[in-house]
Amino acid sequence: MFVHMNFEDTPVEAAFRVEAREWLEAHAALRSANSSHGVLSVLGRESDTAADIEIARQWQQKAAADGWAGISWPTEYGGRGATLMEQIIWSQECAAFVVPDAVFRIGISLGGPTVIAHGTEEQRRRFLPPLLAGEEIWCQLFSEPGAGSDLASLRTTAAADGDEWIVNGQKVWSSGAHYSKWGFLLARTNPEAPKHQGITWFLLDMEAAGIEVRPLRQMTGLSHFNEVFFEDVCIPDTNRIGDLHDGWRVAQTTLLHERSMMGEFGVGGVVDALVALARQHAPDGTVDPRVRQELADLYIRAETMRFIGYRLITAISQGGLPGAEASVAKLAMARLLNDAGDLGTRIAGPASVVKDPDEFANEWWETLLAAPALRIAGGSDEVQHNIIGERVLGLPKEPGPSRDTPFKDLPIS
Repeated sequence: MFVHMNFEDTPVEAAFRVEAREWLEAHAALRSANSSHGVLSVLGRESDTAADIEIARQWQQKAAADGWAGISWPTEYGGRGATLMEQIIWSQECAAFVVPDAVFRIGISLGGPTVIAHGTEEQRRRFLPPLLAGEEIWCQLFSEPGAGSDLASLRTTAAADGDEWIVNGQKVWSSGAHYSKWGFLLARTNPEAPKHQGITWFLLDMEAAGIEVRPLRQMTGLSHFNEVFFEDVCIPDTNRIGDLHDGWRVAQTTLLHERSMMGEFGVGGVVDALVALARQHAPDGTVDPRVRQELADLYIRAETMRFIGYRLITAISQGGLPGAEASVAKLAMARLLNDAGDLGTRIAGPASVVKDPDEFANEWWETLLAAPALRIAGGSDEVQHNIIGERVLGLPKEPGPSRDTPFKDLPIS
């Protein structure tokens, strides 16, 4: 289907952009060429000390009070009621500033919109205001050791016990679980049903008894991701979002917003930062022609990603679902950031491995170490290849059991 795209702001959008920029100029520091290039927050570099989280809370509270949090949320739940394009404009303007909101993105961009779409009015009134105001942080509890790429194969169970559910199992790659108050959880509630039909979506109190969070140490030395274990954890049925056994459909809303968030993420700032780094390290002020060629290649790829992002945004804004372009964007972003980290490290040379908070070049070494995670997180490269092969090239699906096979009868890998 042909999708018409218009890249110019409408008069209303242009006015919104000016208003957003003026508020950011008044409340946030401008990101300079020699400051953080912004990629590491996407790769999980955000600090999680008590002091850093308090700074994030204060930012979130101010943004919410002034109407700049949950831009596209309905006004009755504390949002601005803005269009998706205005949400994108806000993200574009934020890219030029240091905005300490990373710890709230999962809740506000993924979990909150899912509760708005599928929760009861009582649930919306209970959970959304403290999330938007920065009082409670959320994390995502979807992937498992044997159910990451094939999420519907998840084996964490929730068994009914009166008006409660008893959860047992394990999740992994849960960003920020070690400092979150709530987690949105997919659990199997009917093993007799086919694997996509026996899942339910819950909100889980991360301070409940029986939960163990184990941070995973990454190559960067940080622990952004976590393993989370559940042993007889109680969830009241009032925290079930959507209908029983309908969690896969509810989760599609979560994943749709995840794709939309990917469309908001621009990598142009990465190339700008690399150009600044190359000039800084040019011995006579002239950048090596081979480096210039690599920079040009990254620039072309970043621009291509920008237009793929516009396709994603346009499809969602017109009420559709992103197609395989979401997988193309995911693959392109992961590869570009891996290559950017490699080039930045080579340009900076030994300076890139000096652990100096004031050394701009040091961040490229961290990017090089952190970027491989993007080839797994959000759907591995191999899964994206399968999606593109099936939906674009028309290749047959991978062989496997029928989709109607009860989950309990599926082979365990």
